[in-house]
Amino acid sequence: MSSPHAVVSEEAGEVRRFWTGLGLPGLIDVHTHFMPERVLRKVWDYFDTNGPLIGGLEWPITYRKEEDERIALLREFGVRAFTSMLYPHKPGMAEWLNSWAADFARRAPDCLHTATLYPEPGVESYVRRALEAGARVFKAHVQVGAYDPADERLQQAWGLLAEAGVPVVMHCGSGPAPGRHTGTEPVVRVLARHPELRLIVAHMGMPEYEGFLDLAERYDQVRLDTTMVFTDFSEGFMPFPRRALPRIADLGDRVLLGTDFPNIPYPYVHQLQALERLGLGPAWLRAVCHDNAAELFSL
Repeated sequence: MSSPHAVVSEEAGEVRRFWTGLGLPGLIDVHTHFMPERVLRKVWDYFDTNGPLIGGLEWPITYRKEEDERIALLREFGVRAFTSMLYPHKPGMAEWLNSWAADFARRAPDCLHTATLYPEPGVESYVRRALEAGARVFKAHVQVGAYDPADERLQQAWGLLAEAGVPVVMHCGSGPAPGRHTGTEPVVRVLARHPELRLIVAHMGMPEYEGFLDLAERYDQVRLDTTMVFTDFSEGFMPFPRRALPRIADLGDRVLLGTDFPNIPYPYVHQLQALERLGLGPAWLRAVCHDNAAELFSL
């Protein structure tokens, strides 16, 4: 029987063969989760309950490892840059999370300094402070936070991010389970006021894929990340409509690799294989897995 290290090394070899075969210097993953350990453990505990926020699905965490091991593993995979997607579920959390994330980015310089926000008094001030501290990407989780992204308290924050050109990865689709404010309609209202906001739609807006494709075709600054999309797991309950694949091909300059590492119920390499089997070609894969994010973040 192979040792755990041997299994990891074998997977790392598969991941590296994928991107070296495309002639890339590595991968850029815009949707990975790092957060304070006690928060992450609570997230994992929730996944273990098969709770309603994950649609009651059985969702084993493949990479339930210590923080330093998870960072080392991404580096072994050849991930040149990644994020620390973290998010509050109630008022009073975001600024504390931002402080932690700033320290994490100092400890892990290959992490794109990530921040978050919540509709609450003072949000404009702490978003401004995060930007001044060097935040390069924000995370908004409409489903878990149970808030309307078009909430008036967020308007000045969205304006700051649009003006700064700093992207926000927003979980706004209704997968794996709908929330009170998920779906395209609230995002339409945000973009109507902030058309220059660099919005990255997490999970391609699963399962409202086509509605979010409409927004990407309407707004030049809207992008989509691939997180969990096209994998066997997601295809089993919220499949991507094959009629929409030509639209994904046409938007190849605005699709970014995301994986949800470490909170995925399958090996990391499976996300890459799922993208490859779409048959959209090596140029599309190079753009999605590296070049689009490299341009967006000036890497």
